[in-house]
Amino acid sequence: MAEQIHAEIVAKVIEVARGEGADLVAGEAVLVLESMKMEIPVLTGIAGRLSRVAVRVGDVVQEGDLLAVVEGA
Repeated sequence: MAEQIHAEIVAKVIEVARGEGADLVAGEAVLVLESMKMEIPVLTGIAGRLSRVAVRVGDVVQEGDLLAVVEGA
């Protein structure tokens, strides 16, 4: 089972907290977005391996854009 993580708002990527191949626990931050001067951590809903990070620091994402994919454990 894989989880695709999508942007919920228009925001700028200010941090990629974990790199591809990292093992994650449910609820762990994968990225940090900034919108309206607020930092918003993007969390995984499942435990597993981060198989894809689709954005880089500095990217501006739109609502619905793919941010990352986590392959379930």
